[in-house]
Amino acid sequence: MSVDLSSVVAATTRWLTAAYPASGGAFDRALAEAQAQQAVTVAASLRYPTPVDAALVVLAGPGGSARLDWLAGTEVHDLEHPDHAWRTWVDEVVASWACCLLADPALAARAVAALPPARPGVPAVSFGRLTEPGRREQNAAFLLRHPDLQAPVADLHRERLLELIEPDTSTAA
Repeated sequence: MSVDLSSVVAATTRWLTAAYPASGGAFDRALAEAQAQQAVTVAASLRYPTPVDAALVVLAGPGGSARLDWLAGTEVHDLEHPDHAWRTWVDEVVASWACCLLADPALAARAVAALPPARPGVPAVSFGRLTEPGRREQNAAFLLRHPDLQAPVADLHRERLLELIEPDTSTAA
C-alpha cells in the first residue's frame, strides 16, 4: 500500500471503531482498532493497488462518511465542521470491504492472498489478527466483527470485493 493512503486508512479505521466500538477497556479498544486497521489496510490495498490509483484518490478525495453514518445508524456529522474534517477521508468502499473481511476470517485470508505484491523497500506485513483472530480478538471486536450488525455497510460493496478476490474462473462456451 502506498504511504499516500495513510489518511484514508486512518480515517476509515477511526470511523469503523466509532461505529462499532469495543465494549471493554483500553486493551479491548486497542485490539479492536488493530483489527480494524488491518482490515482497512487490506481493503485499501485491494481498492487502490497502484501508486497511480493512490494518487488519484488523494487528489479527488474518497467521499466521506455521511452515507455510512446514516447506514450504521450513527449521527450524521457536518463534514464542514473542523472537528469532523477527518470524516472527509473515510472511503465508503474501503469501509464496506473492511466490514466484509472482519466478519469472515476465511474471506480475509483470501483477500490477503489476493493483495498485489509488495513493492521493493516496503516491509511485509502480517495480518494475523484479521485472518486468524483468537478468542481475545473476537471478544474485543464483537460489534466490529458481528455480521448482522455491520451488514448494511458490508452489503454496499460486497459483490465487487468477491469479484475482485474470487474472479469467475469458468469460461463460457
